Amino acid sequence: MNIGEIARRAGVSRSTVSYVLSGKRSVSEGTRQRIQSVIDELNYRPNASARALKEGRTRTLGLVIPPASQRLTDMQLGFVASVVEAAARHDLDVLLSPSGGDHDRSFERIVTGRRVDGVILMEIRLADDRVTRLTNAGLPFVTIGRTAEPHGMSWIDIDYAGLIARCVQHLADLGHRQVALVNRSAELVAAGYGPSHRALDGFRTAALERGLTGVEVCSGDDTASGEACMEQLLATHPEVTAVATINEAALPGMQRALTGAGLSVPRDFSVTGVAAQHWAEDFRPPLTAADVPMVEMGAEAVALLLEIIGAPDAVPRHRLYSPPISLRSSTGPVRAH
Repeated sequence: MNIGEIARRAGVSRSTVSYVLSGKRSVSEGTRQRIQSVIDELNYRPNASARALKEGRTRTLGLVIPPASQRLTDMQLGFVASVVEAAARHDLDVLLSPSGGDHDRSFERIVTGRRVDGVILMEIRLADDRVTRLTNAGLPFVTIGRTAEPHGMSWIDIDYAGLIARCVQHLADLGHRQVALVNRSAELVAAGYGPSHRALDGFRTAALERGLTGVEVCSGDDTASGEACMEQLLATHPEVTAVATINEAALPGMQRALTGAGLSVPRDFSVTGVAAQHWAEDFRPPLTAADVPMVEMGAEAVALLLEIIGAPDAVPRHRLYSPPISLRSSTGPVRAH
């Protein structure tokens, strides 16, 4: 059923039906009631475009994700799923748009094309041109992550610095004196990727406070890279007895390398870090880790964005998540040699 059929049955023009649906122009009460009667009889529900016309909104949120050429990590996919599910509960659609590299035009269409009411931006760098562009355009937005100077913007983030510091403190309490940080890729670190730099800060601070020797290495976001990273770490720094990591996608490879080297976790080597719960529970033995609440964070990002859309002049808000370290089985006392 469409507007044309309603117009035919009510004996009016399509534009008159549109005026009644949108409320953009006044229509005589008799005509309005006649059209409404046909709508009720046909049980007609305006489509999203008609509702948007009436409300002056698209009822669509933009979610800006990493380039499509890169395989999304499980945590990134978790954020995407949680945002989509939270938006659906508000009867909203989500338009996914990659950014970076060859995808800048896609992001620009999001900003200028009036396709969305607001934007959720993922994978934030310490200095992020996309944040500047959205701010200058006046388009409501929320970031998952934050820049080096996040004042004046609304964001949610994970306290990577604090969580990695707590992981290092935990390892120190177990007697480990030589520890390593397995970070995300060297390319992300060089690009100023926020979580990588904050994890480094937390690692260095905690190692210094506890008088530990700290080794910093990078790994790509996949099993093969995690295995190669751990193999090289064990070869070049055999004194290291424990690692903390924010690279959950590298965990299976790290585990494979430790097994290949004949090291038992946690008897010979301890592993901890920040990861989604199912990654932690799939590690063998289960990983002592801060579990990232992806579903809760995605829902909060949507709720915060809707607040901004409804009240653009409201004071920016933010939330820094710092989940507890779940003590599982992958960390233990340093083994005496």
